[in-house]
This record gives sequence, structure tokens and C-alpha cells, in this order.
Amino acid sequence: MKCTGVGVCIVILLFWGNTLHGQELPPRPVAIYVNPAQGLILGAFFQGTTGGSVIVYPDGSRSVTGDIIQANLGIPFSPAIFEVEANRGTLISILNGPDVTLTGSNGGTMTLHVGAASTGTQFVSTTQAPARTQVRIGGTLTVGNRLANPAGTYSGSFSVTFIQE
Repeated sequence: MKCTGVGVCIVILLFWGNTLHGQELPPRPVAIYVNPAQGLILGAFFQGTTGGSVIVYPDGSRSVTGDIIQANLGIPFSPAIFEVEANRGTLISILNGPDVTLTGSNGGTMTLHVGAASTGTQFVSTTQAPARTQVRIGGTLTVGNRLANPAGTYSGSFSVTFIQE
């Protein structure tokens, strides 16, 4: 088949103005960095006779339910902060572990439910490594009455899984 001058012009016009891009970077495993100074901290509070819950949100705010009273004793509260390093365009899902039992320094236990992440349960990395995406995760602490949960320090650990898709 023979191509005419008009056919050549049409082919040239189809490619003119289009930007060509090279292949994307190959996938690389995501790297998760935990800020040890920014664990999930619920702060200080007083409990009444029936208990309730203390909630720390990903944005760093805190609220209480039941007859819990927030205390401002200089003890901070904050969501847990993780930093995710991944190639731009990487889809990452966040899977929280099961509820955790926290053990008290004076006896008693409380249940911690790991809450929502600031990025939602899935996000696409918009930064290019070595830049990192900050993920803030809150939680809800269920507090019982004073007999079940005597005053003291409660501690434990929880798991969060970052899945590269």
C-alpha cells in the first residue's frame, strides 16, 4: 500500500504535542519509620464511678465519653505517628491489629482499640523516596470503674500493618 502526502501529515499531527514518558520506577518495598517519641499517648484523665472512654483522633484532638474527665496535668496526648517511604504512585493499605489489653502499674487492665488513620485505610503515595508520607493513627481506650481500673500508668503495644499493593 502506498502512503500519500496527506496520510503522512495526519500521522505527524497525531504525534505532535503528545508528551512521551519513560517507564515508571520499578516497585520497591515500602519502608515504615516509627517515631518512638510519638507513640499513641492518651494523656491524663480522671474516671468517675462508671467509666467511659478516652478517644485520641488522628488530627491530635482528644475527647471523652461517660464520666471520664480530661485532666490537664502537663501530660501530653497524641496519635501514633508513622512515616511511610515509597515510590510515588504506590498504593498502600493500612490494616490495624486486634484490640489490645493494656496492663496497669497498680493492677487492672483496659482495652485499646486502634482507630482510624489520617490517610484513611488506603492511600496512594504522592511523594518520591526519600521523602516520606506521615500517617497519624488514633485510638479509643475503654476505661472501667475505679475498682476495675485503679489509678496508675497503663501500657501495652499494638500492631499496624502497611500493605503495598
